[in-house]
Amino acid sequence: MNTLIFATNNQHKAEEVRQVLGSIFDIITLKEAGIDIEIPEPHVTLEANASEKSTTIFNLTQQNCFSEDTGLEVDYLNGEPGVKSARYAGDDRSFKANMEKLLQKMGETENRTARFRTIVSLILEKMEYQFEGICEGTIILKERGDEGFGYDPIFIPEGSYLTFAEMSIQEKGEFSHRKKAMDKLIAFLQSKK
Repeated sequence: MNTLIFATNNQHKAEEVRQVLGSIFDIITLKEAGIDIEIPEPHVTLEANASEKSTTIFNLTQQNCFSEDTGLEVDYLNGEPGVKSARYAGDDRSFKANMEKLLQKMGETENRTARFRTIVSLILEKMEYQFEGICEGTIILKERGDEGFGYDPIFIPEGSYLTFAEMSIQEKGEFSHRKKAMDKLIAFLQSKK
């Protein structure tokens, strides 16, 4: 089976990706590849941050790899938190603090539309390719559910009444921005075989 290094240390993301790609590729995380670095995300777009991560790992290993960057874009907040989604409330990346800050900034506004957007950057045989996945939805007033991570307890995808945090990984996969981007990645990889 072909191996792809996934440029992440986030075990939740790795599980979601293995759910989608696991039967086709052996996905190994940075830790499993013996790489112990924190890759900076200094850019103002998801595309540039995803590219930074995959390029860094490729330059270190010279192996096929991919990365992703995901942001929650809230219309009422002009696209915030966007690229700053993981560190919205500070560098400690607290899911709870990030959600609290977001809900506090939104207040009681009726405009609660938002989307998760994922950009996957694949480096295959020294060439970079990017794939996008989008999941439209709504931010609710209070957290619901214990599954998932990040903003999952306050985000309901279009077409559901459950938050991502109330869904199993399989259920979330039916709506997931990350899965949509990964599906494009899979189709591309299969076309290369």
